[in-house]
Amino acid sequence: MKALMNLLIALCLVTGLNSQALAADPDPDLLKVALLPDENASELIKRNQPLKDYLESTLGKEVELIVTTDYSSMIEAMRFGRIDLAYFGPLSYVMAKSKSDIEPFAAMIVDGKPTYRSIIIANADAGVESYADIKGKKMAYGDRASTSSHLIPKTVLMESAGLEAGRDYEAHFVGSHDSVAVNVANGNAEAGGLSEVIFQHVMDRGLIDRNNVKVLGYSGEFPQYPWAMRSNLAPELKEKVRNVFISIDDKEILSNLKAEGFAAISDSDYDVIRRMGSLLNLDFAKM
Repeated sequence: MKALMNLLIALCLVTGLNSQALAADPDPDLLKVALLPDENASELIKRNQPLKDYLESTLGKEVELIVTTDYSSMIEAMRFGRIDLAYFGPLSYVMAKSKSDIEPFAAMIVDGKPTYRSIIIANADAGVESYADIKGKKMAYGDRASTSSHLIPKTVLMESAGLEAGRDYEAHFVGSHDSVAVNVANGNAEAGGLSEVIFQHVMDRGLIDRNNVKVLGYSGEFPQYPWAMRSNLAPELKEKVRNVFISIDDKEILSNLKAEGFAAISDSDYDVIRRMGSLLNLDFAKM
């Protein structure tokens, strides 16, 4: 009986090791790359076709671009190994990291630095002239797992004006950054928070009339959106992916990503996001 038990244990160990090996490269010819679902899915896929072509030519693999329905779906897809690389927001990365074995490897450079800001806007006719005026009003956020369209603007309102969501104003989650801009411009919410870069992109695309919104203020600088990969990918593939991203200099690809280039990053760069979560009493593993 003891010999049989030892054999069963050995078989389980071998099976486990084989499963890990398979998970490291489930399809040697395909790389599944997830894009942050902060804008229209079809627009994201179309705009990132040059990136797809570049990755296929430099990595020697077929690349499938994926846009999940929301941030939570993307986090779960990474958790269960259904995607290999993913373009996260800082908050969604920290949440994914708390649930899965992943590592960040590159962040885009904009205006010469790997950081960015959130912007808080208001409807031009809502009588909102300052953060304090949001009290008693409707505030639009993007996805609950969004950094620049939830965590950062919510923290700004708390630290700058002492406003707490649910107590001092109504928080409404509308899904994406462009939806925040549209809802504020249309008067469905008196104010909203989103990425400064995406706000500019929304205006450039003519999704809103610039005269219908006003800028209330900007956040400080925060680490840029990270690209992350499953830690159990083959070491040589991981190294190649890092180098390929850091080496991107194609103007069309960078323009579509709203970037000037990419810089190497590490997990510790996002400790500031973890500290903000503590301020708001957020449990990243349960979000």
